[in-house]
Amino acid sequence: MFRFGNIEYLYLLILVPVFIGVYILFAVLRKSALQRFGKPEIISQLHPERSPGRHVVKFILALMALTAIIIGISRPQFGSKLHEIKREGVELIIALDVSNSMLAEDIQPNRLERAKQAIAKLVDRLVNDRIGLIVFAGDAYIQIPVTTDYISAKMYLATISADIVPKQGTAIGAAIHLGMRSFGPEDKADRALIVITDGENHEDDAVAAAREAAEKGIKVHTIGVGLPQGAPIPVYSGGTKQNAFLKDRDGNTVISKLDDKMLKGIAAAGNGVYIRSSEVRLGLDELFDEINKMDTQEMESKIYSDYDERFQYFFGLALFLLIAEFFILNRKNRWLSRIKIFG
Repeated sequence: MFRFGNIEYLYLLILVPVFIGVYILFAVLRKSALQRFGKPEIISQLHPERSPGRHVVKFILALMALTAIIIGISRPQFGSKLHEIKREGVELIIALDVSNSMLAEDIQPNRLERAKQAIAKLVDRLVNDRIGLIVFAGDAYIQIPVTTDYISAKMYLATISADIVPKQGTAIGAAIHLGMRSFGPEDKADRALIVITDGENHEDDAVAAAREAAEKGIKVHTIGVGLPQGAPIPVYSGGTKQNAFLKDRDGNTVISKLDDKMLKGIAAAGNGVYIRSSEVRLGLDELFDEINKMDTQEMESKIYSDYDERFQYFFGLALFLLIAEFFILNRKNRWLSRIKIFG
């Protein structure tokens, strides 16, 4: 099997016909100028060491060297072996709270951004595991189905904001139920649902949902984002932060507090662990310890060809051609004038 590692560089080969055209144009103009200067027979007698053939050979060698360099930087590769890779891992689904309370700034820059940073760092540490993403506020929504495409997951993660969902509130139970339905059909490996929230659940019975998940073999871990003393919730308009805070019906500033008790209860019911994230501690090490304890299963099997690089041969050929071009003189050598190689 054969391929180019950087096939886009082959477009540079268009320079070859361009240089040929330019060379021919200058050759015609030079010949026309010499004809105006005098008769070719007389000019050849005035320049007995002149050898037009040498210019052509030097140009051809330089052009061949350029072609070899272009092919070299395109990284020609030959497949030598076929390998079958079996990827074993676990399935993780992250449920991220995107309610307005996650905009509180008791953790900088705010709870939601801190949670997104934690997820990004978590994804960076995954190898063969499959990961999915759910966002929730007053209801839960699938944003990324379980996948091993970590790059796309991180790119999509960067676009998540508090206004991504139409219904505000905090329905942790709905997120857990949606997570249970979002795992793949395989049940040979452990599965885990990671809920990242400030714990202010107002909509449903999240503990009962976590207990139901545990009965189906799904562990529910919780990561609390925020501080127990809480913080006011900034008001945003059109994506711009306003100089105001969210107020209740009585005009009092709403203080959003981390609900440790709720999140500990959810984790206990879901046979998982509760981790409090702060400005200096994400809690990823504890979470990864739990993930490493999980049973893995074969996620997928891939067959690929092991390609060997061959660019060095073309660079070597280009170097040889350039050296040859350098040692070919533009004029005839007096000592080799009897050898009629170039005419």
